[in-house]
Amino acid sequence: MSIPPLQTPDGKARDGIAERRRITAVLGPTNTGKTHLAIERMMGHESGMIGLPLRLLAREVYDRVVKVKGPRAVALITGEEKILPQSARYFICTVEAMPLEREVEFLAVDEIQLAADRERGHTFTDRLLRSRGRSETMMLGSETARSLIQKLLPDTRFVNRPRFSELSWTGPKKITRLPRRTAIVAFSADQVYAIAELIRRQRGGAAVVMGALSPRTRNAQVALYQSGEVDFLVATDAIGMGLNMDVDHVAFASTQKFDGHQHRPLGVAELAQIAGRAGRYMNNGTFGTTGDAANLPDDIIARIENHQFEPERVFQWRNPHLDFANIPALIQSLEAPPARAGLMRAQTADDLEALERMSRTPEVAALARSPHAIRRLWEVAQVPDFRKTLASEHASLLTRLYLFLMDKAGDTPERIPEDWLERQIGKLDRADGDIDILATRLAHMRTWSYVANRADWLHNPAHWQERARKIEDRLSDALHERLTQRFVDRRTSVLMKRLRQNEELMAAVNGDGEVLVEGEYAGHLEGFVFVPDPRADGEQARVLRAAADQALASEIAARAQRLVTAPDADIALSEHGRVVWAGHPVAELKGSDNILLPRVELVTGEQLNGPAREAVQARLDAWLKMHVTQVLAPLVALRDATDIEGLARGIAFQLVENLGALGRETVAEDVRTLDQAARGQLRKHGVRFGAYSIFVPALLKPAPARLKLILWALSRKDVEDPFAALPALPAPGLTSVPAEANVPEGFYGALGFRVCGTRAVRLDMLERVADLIRPVIASRAYNGGFIVTPDMMSLVGCSGEEFAGLLRGLGYRSQVEKLVPPKPAAAVPAENAPVMKVTEVADATTAPAEDPAPETADVPESQEVASEPEASVETVTEPVVEPAPAEAATAGAETAPAEPVEMEIWRPSRRRHGGETNRKPRRERNRPQGHGQVQGQAQAGERRDGEPQKDGGKPDARKRDDGNKEARHRQGGKPRRDGKHEKPRDYSFSKPKPRDREPDPDSPFAALAVLKERNRTS
Repeated sequence: MSIPPLQTPDGKARDGIAERRRITAVLGPTNTGKTHLAIERMMGHESGMIGLPLRLLAREVYDRVVKVKGPRAVALITGEEKILPQSARYFICTVEAMPLEREVEFLAVDEIQLAADRERGHTFTDRLLRSRGRSETMMLGSETARSLIQKLLPDTRFVNRPRFSELSWTGPKKITRLPRRTAIVAFSADQVYAIAELIRRQRGGAAVVMGALSPRTRNAQVALYQSGEVDFLVATDAIGMGLNMDVDHVAFASTQKFDGHQHRPLGVAELAQIAGRAGRYMNNGTFGTTGDAANLPDDIIARIENHQFEPERVFQWRNPHLDFANIPALIQSLEAPPARAGLMRAQTADDLEALERMSRTPEVAALARSPHAIRRLWEVAQVPDFRKTLASEHASLLTRLYLFLMDKAGDTPERIPEDWLERQIGKLDRADGDIDILATRLAHMRTWSYVANRADWLHNPAHWQERARKIEDRLSDALHERLTQRFVDRRTSVLMKRLRQNEELMAAVNGDGEVLVEGEYAGHLEGFVFVPDPRADGEQARVLRAAADQALASEIAARAQRLVTAPDADIALSEHGRVVWAGHPVAELKGSDNILLPRVELVTGEQLNGPAREAVQARLDAWLKMHVTQVLAPLVALRDATDIEGLARGIAFQLVENLGALGRETVAEDVRTLDQAARGQLRKHGVRFGAYSIFVPALLKPAPARLKLILWALSRKDVEDPFAALPALPAPGLTSVPAEANVPEGFYGALGFRVCGTRAVRLDMLERVADLIRPVIASRAYNGGFIVTPDMMSLVGCSGEEFAGLLRGLGYRSQVEKLVPPKPAAAVPAENAPVMKVTEVADATTAPAEDPAPETADVPESQEVASEPEASVETVTEPVVEPAPAEAATAGAETAPAEPVEMEIWRPSRRRHGGETNRKPRRERNRPQGHGQVQGQAQAGERRDGEPQKDGGKPDARKRDDGNKEARHRQGGKPRRDGKHEKPRDYSFSKPKPRDREPDPDSPFAALAVLKERNRTS
């Protein structure tokens, strides 16, 4: 390859041999092709060497030269990596790792203005002053270095390179408004990660480039950006050093950085170096600010656009001629001041601080006595602290290395033990963990990679170099993968790329209902509703939805057809009123005027419309009607019955509206009015007349109860969500459950339970308890009361205080009394036993049976309340025939009288069922209509003779005449004080008149009544 000629500012070529031996400084802003020029001229020579500021950039140039010269001719030398073929003629290095002992035809140093950097500047200054190629030496950098280079090297030839494209300011922009192909610059890892995460959510993802990443990881991230898979790059100022990327816009998220000592604002030259990454070759670039960064002043913007920067005042310098006589002499030589103007002694660097700390260790001081030992100590002190740990911790590690490398005498070179090195490296050979853990391992590994590339420190350097490289590559790949997983949404990046290329997106729905767009998950179908991926938002969500609609239209139409033809068994109703098909809700029930037929509201998206939607609606309407008819068949039959008339029709209507159960107290007057024929009409349809409830036992099964609860909830029109805050349903088979206090009114009633105290009891079990109580009260064995038995408690599944609370909720009260226990009933011989008719009581799980209790009209109201006459009994038999008086006397003579014992007796209170007092006082109930008072009874507040009484109506005791008591007693009335007799009062008008009606042929008590009448007459 021929060497391209250099050009002077006047455009004339200078390419003579004498000219090539001089130092040439190629200066200019970014995007001037300086590095490209140096690489082309190097490859035009037989041998060459170039020093680059970053390991990443060195690797990029190495790959480029290898493509032209081949791998055997090119070497890569950095502090952490060495690829050094025997026949290498071209050396691509970092500036610190340049092998200056090798002579080459061409030598170049890139970014020479870094000679002013406080940390690394002395190395660049040393290369400027001492590194030369035999034929040509080239220094590349910014115009800011011109004055110092000319001052230090007056014979330098300067070549100015103009920028290929324009750079202009566009002002601040929100991160979400930044244009494509933007590099966002921040100066801390936390800030970089936060910005990358925001871009991933809003724009699909971003690549991440930081100086702390390994070259392999940074290269992979840059390739992610360069390939167009992501449109944004979030980086530190590492991108300002020669990375060649297609960046159109640079946005500063911050204009301050921590330089290792303090937070300081970036200089104009630093801002220009980073902003200059925008616009490659002939493409113009822009720069601005974003996030919390303040706007740049107008004068700084103008200087960046016009590439006008303040020249560097001094270059950092450190004495290259070191004295290894002893440690103090070495330190003194390192701290020697420069002898030339324009140079400044470099600040104490990490290697000098490590040397001072190591020299204070007694073991090190004892070994470092010869020039060889001191030279080795200085080599060890120059190991970089990639881990960024404490200075003392880093010095401790270097001390350990130095002790390994020196024998006890300090004369014979030693090697680092392989077993110890294997333990240190083996700890890092793990690819698990998050980004921070992997980055930390990688930083530690870079230290050991540096050690492995010191061939004279190891027994088998090639083995350790290979092992360190493999571990570093594995960690780098894992870190790249974690960064991509966290900050890149591949799905969005693929979609955006296809849309930019105007390609049609392919979408499909798999068997699991997942919607895939270009093979990427976009959401899933739940019934007829498309649920997009929640991770997608903004532009990404819009693109996904538009692409998914193509596949959804045909899939939803096919699903609608499958639902229309699906069997009834494939459709179900959830406990929250949702119609479920194929595992997903397709409709919701809404309340209507007809409690047994709520509205069906489809749960669909816009894709289901037209005839397909109408067909689905008709199918679900028909299914719901059929489902209610099957599960609540007794209730539907009661609603549609044509053989129920009159008042019974009203009760049937109320039963339907209340889902098959009514509290007896709510329809007490109507029930008393019903004749046996009307009751028979209701009984034919499964209605039972109980002591506490009028209900349909068949509806107490689990399936009807569950459906009734749904219908009841839908009838609650005063709440927005009728199923909210409802407790869990009682487990099937439970006869009672604890009654929760905060449940909506009617919840337990819809399930077929009644709240009694602190328990909710199933209606049929409550009636069976009443069946056990009623005959005991009627027998007067406990003076009109009863005692609690295990049979009663077992029916409702509770005992103790819970059962006592249940009874109190039913209106019973308890009292401890001394009573003589009743005698057991005498056995009746089988031959004398009357014929009995037994009626079985229907349970909740059996067919409804007729209620066996006598009609209320045949029992006085006071007795009806006390004995709960409407309750059903398990068996109804003819009363036991009492023994003859002689036999009774004999039995009484043989049995000794029992002693009274204390027992807890429960008696009904005068309150109506459930504790409600809706009855008139006995005195008022016994008065005939139209009578204000009983004959001969004075009104309150006056005497019988019409004169007012004292003390609120009480007669004056002094005016009473007790002489007539005996006369009144003889006449059958109560004796009066005045000696006269009152006639006995006639209460016959208060007795209810018997009703003239035919017995109900359907009642089981009709036959029993006939049997009683026959026994009485015989």
